[in-house]
Amino acid sequence: MSSEQPAPGPGADGPASGEAAGRRERKARRTREAMAAAALRLTLAHGLAALAVEDVTDAADVSRRTFSRHFASREDAVLDCLRADFTRINEALAARPAAEAPVAAYRAAVTAWLHDPDPEHPAWHRRPGMRDLFVLIDEEPALTAAFRRIAVAEEERSIRLVAARLGLHPETDLRPAVAVGLGVAALHAATRTWVRDPAGDLPTLLDRAFDLAAAEPPG
Repeated sequence: MSSEQPAPGPGADGPASGEAAGRRERKARRTREAMAAAALRLTLAHGLAALAVEDVTDAADVSRRTFSRHFASREDAVLDCLRADFTRINEALAARPAAEAPVAAYRAAVTAWLHDPDPEHPAWHRRPGMRDLFVLIDEEPALTAAFRRIAVAEEERSIRLVAARLGLHPETDLRPAVAVGLGVAALHAATRTWVRDPAGDLPTLLDRAFDLAAAEPPG
């Protein structure tokens, strides 16, 4: 009997299957981004009330089933760019030096995202329509609720990352949640002011907000 082993088939683990999985993942990400971009563009142009899932699928040339695989609702599709931004901040947070203090690490992560030169995923102040989107989030209850779900989910991930950095339990120790809460509060406060003040500069406002988070605001 020959001791030679049969060559791996097409479905076997190996470089070829890994490359195929990578291609599928990239294709799925591009499809998701195309649907999210269509949902956002249509909402900014016509309002959320006029948006139907079929409008998004037609614009992105995908099926309703494909939409449902990626998004639970049209609101989730409209706000997917913000979810992706929070994810990028968390990825930057995970890459910060372990010895860095938690609030400083969160600030550095936000700053890295803010100044990321990637032209495909610019930060909010360099992306058209972002002020209008945040105004809609304030005005549309469905978008408000969807945004809160997204923000809370990513904040929970930030807390777990900080807890792991400190060797603390994310559910029972206050320190990770307090540290992340300060960073998130600074981000949201700066964004709120930037949205409402046409002359506001988001990077400058973020620096000021984080400075205030590091010390008690004046009375």
